[in-house]
Amino acid sequence: MKNYDSEQRALDLVPAYQPNNRKKNHKRANSIGKLAAGWMIFQTLFLATPVLAQQKQENTLSYSEFLEKLEQDQVNKVEIDETTNKASVILKESQDTPQEVLLFEQNQDLIPKIRARNVDFTIKESIDRSTTVGILLNLLIFVVLLSGLIMILRRSANTSGQALNFGRSKAKFQMEAKTGIQFDDVAGIEEAKEELQEVVTFLKEPEKFTAIGAKIPRGVLLVGPPGTGKTLLAKAIAGEAQVPFFSISGSEFVEMFVGVGASRVRDLFKKAKENAPCIVFIDEIDAVGRQRGTGIGGGNDEREQTLNQLLTEMDGFEGNSGIIVIAATNRPDVLDQALMRPGRFDRQVIVDYPDMQGRLGILEVHARGKKIAPDVSLEAIARRTPGFSGADLANLLNEAAILTARRHKDAVTMLEVNDAVDRIVAGMEGVPLVDSKAKRLTAYHEVGHAIVATMMPSHDPVEKVTIIPRGGAGGLTWFTPDEEIGLETKSKILAKITSALGGRAAEEVVFGKDEVTQGAGQDIQVLTSLARKMVTKFGMSDLGVLALEGQEQPVFLGGDSGNRHEYSEEIASQIDLRIRNIASNCLDRAKSIISENRLAIDRIVDILVEKETINGEEFRELLAKFSPVYGSQPKTDKVPSLLKK
Repeated sequence: MKNYDSEQRALDLVPAYQPNNRKKNHKRANSIGKLAAGWMIFQTLFLATPVLAQQKQENTLSYSEFLEKLEQDQVNKVEIDETTNKASVILKESQDTPQEVLLFEQNQDLIPKIRARNVDFTIKESIDRSTTVGILLNLLIFVVLLSGLIMILRRSANTSGQALNFGRSKAKFQMEAKTGIQFDDVAGIEEAKEELQEVVTFLKEPEKFTAIGAKIPRGVLLVGPPGTGKTLLAKAIAGEAQVPFFSISGSEFVEMFVGVGASRVRDLFKKAKENAPCIVFIDEIDAVGRQRGTGIGGGNDEREQTLNQLLTEMDGFEGNSGIIVIAATNRPDVLDQALMRPGRFDRQVIVDYPDMQGRLGILEVHARGKKIAPDVSLEAIARRTPGFSGADLANLLNEAAILTARRHKDAVTMLEVNDAVDRIVAGMEGVPLVDSKAKRLTAYHEVGHAIVATMMPSHDPVEKVTIIPRGGAGGLTWFTPDEEIGLETKSKILAKITSALGGRAAEEVVFGKDEVTQGAGQDIQVLTSLARKMVTKFGMSDLGVLALEGQEQPVFLGGDSGNRHEYSEEIASQIDLRIRNIASNCLDRAKSIISENRLAIDRIVDILVEKETINGEEFRELLAKFSPVYGSQPKTDKVPSLLKK
């Protein structure tokens, strides 16, 4: 398919639309013509043959009956209307009720007969409105036909206009975007705010920077996981900058026809140059900015043509001074390298998950419009939610508010917040199990996780153990990290693998190998992934500090479509052997811990079956009471994280 300019391509597209439009317009014209013809026939018959509309009524006399009454001297008064050719007759027997008589066209003998009988007789002429009614009806038909013709012409003009506007940009333009969002409404991403406040200052006070030779940046790329506030930052920029603001999504450039996206890019930057200085915000730029010429298939497609035009407009032969392009994506790994270089996107601003202070600031922003009880500690909530994004925290407070309304309370309490965290992390709470073998087996499984994790010095402390089903899990054990998620040591990873096997170890020790269940399936997948990464990526085995497996790339980014690795089959077998050894050693360690604390496990399981949920402090107190090997453990005021076993 050839690549045309927008105007030429639009003219090429118009003939493709015209036959269908002509057929539709012809059908509409035929329908309107038939309707008009039927209406004219109806109104003609209605006016020309009024006799058809007349019915025999009680106050009507036939002409013969009228003559008979006249011969019998029963007529008291006659009034003839020459316009309608009707006579109004009042009989002597009914003085108050006139009778209507339809006369013939020629009535030469009627008047002499009336006079001969000395009957009170008058002749009058009424107003004839039939001509006026006919003219009005015909005029109405003309107006209807004219209106239908105008509608057809307008629709045809709109179709032609759409074809001609096919290549125009769909960006939303605002001279001064009033989004209602300021930088004060954005919390938890202070570094990104500082970078973008500088961009706003560039637009408001350019002389402050140009005086020392600084140039305004061409583009700023916001990179971060979903829900961290990239689009919210763009709204804050629009609200603070007070300059013309264009906003568009990357997917709005791409169309089925080659060249349309490139035409829209040209039209967007043309409008931006006319309104410079201004801001152009492109959301989800990865929809149009992916790497070119990689993967399966050819490279001469619509998306690549659009990307080429975007590259040229941002930093091509012609300058675009005064235009700052701000783009957002959560997939920087798929973007073309030419798009990422300085001169196009001079700055890459990382919008990452907030830390503890950032989460506290986000919670304070989202708690402004909600009724929060005085005993609710936003700091405690922030400590409880490591790994939550800004969107997750907003959803957390909203879920807590919904639970508060459902429970008919006046303000959100910590109970609703805790329940909201549990629901977001693990899913909706299910129906508790009845006291049966399945319930006790689930209790042993979860207590096994908790005891093994507590006995491992490098593991995160237990926060909660529950056998109430949530989501797809029959029971859950939450752990709380002592610090923000970051670097992890080899001992901590081995502790995670051992605690993940704690449930299976408890099932084997208590019930025997033949009674183990599929409840450890998810745990086995997690520990296998961790063990493989230790051997092939982290260099934590005797195979050496070698990266035996690299970062996997999708096929469309040039990645390998097969499972080819850069090592021999002998190394592959050694990798499998070491992964198996790690899992086997950790399982033996977990069984040993379970056996040493068998009495404590039985006692804690009885309490868990009865109470269904035990918090971390209570669990450690019970373990210290019943276990002969558990020493005094420092108390922790931490709260559960996204880690669950």
